[in-house]
Order: sequence, then C-alpha cells, then structure tokens
Amino acid sequence: MKFDFYVRRKSDLIAAIEEFGFVPFFRNRIEGFSVEERISPEAWFPETGEGIWEWKGPVIRECRCAYGKFFEKKAVFVSKEWFLHLANYRRGGYDYDARSDEGLANYREETLYNLIDKNAPALSTALKRKGGYGGGGKKGFDSLVSSLQSQCYVVVNDFVYNTDKFGKPYGWGVAQYTTPEKFYGKAFSETVYKNEPEESYEKIFGHIKSMLPYAGEDEIKRLIG
Repeated sequence: MKFDFYVRRKSDLIAAIEEFGFVPFFRNRIEGFSVEERISPEAWFPETGEGIWEWKGPVIRECRCAYGKFFEKKAVFVSKEWFLHLANYRRGGYDYDARSDEGLANYREETLYNLIDKNAPALSTALKRKGGYGGGGKKGFDSLVSSLQSQCYVVVNDFVYNTDKFGKPYGWGVAQYTTPEKFYGKAFSETVYKNEPEESYEKIFGHIKSMLPYAGEDEIKRLIG
C-alpha cells in the first residue's frame, strides 16, 4: 500500500484517512508523508470558500478519526482502527486512573486531564478559564495538552468558529478537547488494551514501513516514539 493521494476536496482527505490510517497534517521528517505536501494550493489557502483549515472539524466528525499532536508534537489524523494501536502503545497499557494509581502521572498533566475529562467535550478557551490558565494564573496549558495528546489520553474532537451577527463563521477554529474514552465510548475502552503494547508498536511500524518503503527505520521509529 503506497502512501499516495492528492487533496482537492474534503472527501479526498477522508478517503486518505480511511485507506492509510495515519495521515500527518504538516510536513515532518519523512518526505511526502503529510497533507501539506499532497494538497492543491486552492485547498490549502483558498481565495474564496472553504479549504483544509475549515474541513478539519467536519472530517473528524464524519470519519470518526482521532486528531491530535501524535507525531513529534505535530498534528495527525488517525483512523479509529489504528488509533487503538497507537493509544495502546503510547499509554503502555495503562488507562489514566491506573497510571495515576501507579504514581506514573505528572501532577500538572493529571490536573489538566481531570479537568478535560470532567468537562469534555470542552473548548480550549473554556478549559483555560475554568482551570485558571493564562494571565497571572497557571502556565503551560499548550505544552501540557500537547503532552496528553502525545500519550493518547486526549484528542481534538472538533474545531468551533466564532460567528458574526449574520451567523457567518470567521477567524481560526478553536480546538475542542475530549478523551478517547468519551469520543469513542465502550468500543474504545473495551478493546484498546487487547494487545500487548509491543505488539501494537510492531503493527504500527510494519504498516508505516509498507506505506513508505523509502523511509529509514530510524525515521519511522522517531515518529512512532
């Protein structure tokens, strides 16, 4: 299965995610392994109408893929099937309660995770306000939520836009966060740990290598983490 597609419309991106499982948004250490390198200029920054930036939320909702900073702090679309393996590997087989009970959780990350879990789905702006982040309050919201995404305990489930008095959206979409357990429900929580983490790693490595035979093994290992 060669990683090869070209995005002109939203449906092209959905088809790529469903076929390949892992679709990074931005350029990364492996050449050609991103939407940014495989999208028409008209869809990347359209002069009129919608483009890739407006499609992200609808794509997540329509194909029920996981979206977050999963590869070296860069955003990736991951199909539900492959996210089960990525989460199992990155979590080391621990759900967050077990991680906390074993004393493996970072206190600041755990505080934010509990806030997200309690309020999910929640906009980043609301979480910052409720958690006292920014201004003269707590620091590091962005780095903490990025780390929780990397560990696959938090995902972006939508992007919400402000609207003008005519109901027309404007500006950049605001990320809405949730946990995979709440995004996917029992279908996730009852199957995510059915394999050993090492088995999930080997499956992911083999899959990416089959899509990108020209990529070096070290490059793939660094992406997977």
